[in-house]
Amino acid sequence: MQGSPARSLLFSLPVEMVVLRAGLCPGLTEDMIQLLRANGIRTVVDFVSSDLEDVAQKCSLSYKALVAVRRVLLAQFSAFPANGADLYEELKSSTAILPTGSPSLDQLLDSGLYTGEVTELMGASGSGKTQVCLGIAASVSLGLKQHLEALQRIQVVRVFNIYELLSALQELRDRLSQQVVSSTGPLKMVLLDSVSAVIYPLLGGRQSEGLALMMQLSRELKTLAREFSLAVVVTNQVTRDSSTGPLKPALGRSWSFVPSTRVLLESKEGSTQRAASLAKSPRQPTGIQVELDIGNGDVLEPSLVPPTQGL
Repeated sequence: MQGSPARSLLFSLPVEMVVLRAGLCPGLTEDMIQLLRANGIRTVVDFVSSDLEDVAQKCSLSYKALVAVRRVLLAQFSAFPANGADLYEELKSSTAILPTGSPSLDQLLDSGLYTGEVTELMGASGSGKTQVCLGIAASVSLGLKQHLEALQRIQVVRVFNIYELLSALQELRDRLSQQVVSSTGPLKMVLLDSVSAVIYPLLGGRQSEGLALMMQLSRELKTLAREFSLAVVVTNQVTRDSSTGPLKPALGRSWSFVPSTRVLLESKEGSTQRAASLAKSPRQPTGIQVELDIGNGDVLEPSLVPPTQGL
């Protein structure tokens, strides 16, 4: 997209989902909550996305009562309906597509990174997530001729826990709300490397607090993306259920609703090339795969392959 040169904000890190509780809505009793938790249903998202017939059988609960509770929760926590034509016009006026600096990655993402959305790069350690982020930051900032000026458009903020991260994002949102304009140009992108590093330590004993903070972070990132037409990019680790199980993104199902697009990066032994697979997208079929050369960015033809299991 043409226009003013843009800055990127790169957050560098070292390695409020609503929890179901009594009184949250009519019919949601403490006994029901205990039965639901025993079957892995702890949050509003867990509940409303579950097969209630299956839940009723496993928890020995009334299906009719579960449907009534879900209806109330959806009314309480869902967004208000909006006219589709109005949303489309708003989208056309506010969306920009930012190049990543890699033609093959842009091809995978249907032309590049879309403002108003959260894009996730996931992969194991050494898969190239941070290098790709640095390349994206440089590409978005390089709207001018001299590299030194481009680097001055990248602001790096180091945070070491989720509280510092939330504070930094709130400060950024306040500045954008007050229309504080930097001499280096408009902000168009936020990169967070890595989101799992600050969330994982909170998902132990006090899991409900960790989930609440994780969803507070997700709201902050989505608010920045939508209200200020930013492209938000986060990196995430991958896990396996067993030593031979398929790779899947960390942070579980609760976080899976946050990114609009997910890309899996996998390294190739003894090579600078990385395989990039589209695991989730609102525009492209999942399973598309391209090869990225971290130091080159040559275009390689995308090929349709079966999507990685478990993503």
